[in-house]
Amino acid sequence: MLKNSFEIYNSLKDKNLLENYPKYWWPNVGTFEVLIGAILTQNTSWKNVEKSLKNLELFLDLDRFLTLSEESLKEMIRPSGFYNQKASRLLQLSLNIKNDFNDFKSFQSMVTREWLLNQKGIGQESADSILCYACFRDEMVVDTYTRRLLKNFDIEFSKYDKYKDYLESGLRSHFSDNDLNLIFARFHGMIVEYNKK
Repeated sequence: MLKNSFEIYNSLKDKNLLENYPKYWWPNVGTFEVLIGAILTQNTSWKNVEKSLKNLELFLDLDRFLTLSEESLKEMIRPSGFYNQKASRLLQLSLNIKNDFNDFKSFQSMVTREWLLNQKGIGQESADSILCYACFRDEMVVDTYTRRLLKNFDIEFSKYDKYKDYLESGLRSHFSDNDLNLIFARFHGMIVEYNKK
């Protein structure tokens, strides 16, 4: 029986789940688009998010995004559902980034997990997605797929942080610090793709 996250990582890696995906699994890593996608994907499927991102393709940059009115943003992100709530939260988040960091590049290097968790509409999963895929930080994302997979191995915790610690600690002892962001990104991607299959 598999007992630590490194063994689970290796068993998923052997299945070549990410062979047709980008290096980090999430599309367009390191961009403002990731931040938008992380919010839009709440309570909906990625296919719906892709439709919204296509509608937004001329505005996937912090300054251009801030030129959108709330009404036009609502229409553009309608495919993602909860568009009233998501539009106001996305605009407020973007404004807060502009006010606190001036630009997206500074946000990427200076933002903290605490800052993200203090933003309306950002929970732990969204914060870690943004940190991992938009900011290249060593943060493991825990989602419903992760809990489902671990439950198959009789591994269950009561809190998000416990899952995160379990997943990260098993990998930290086997990989260099320089590789962790990519390892965490791919591990999360493999978990999602395994569940989809």
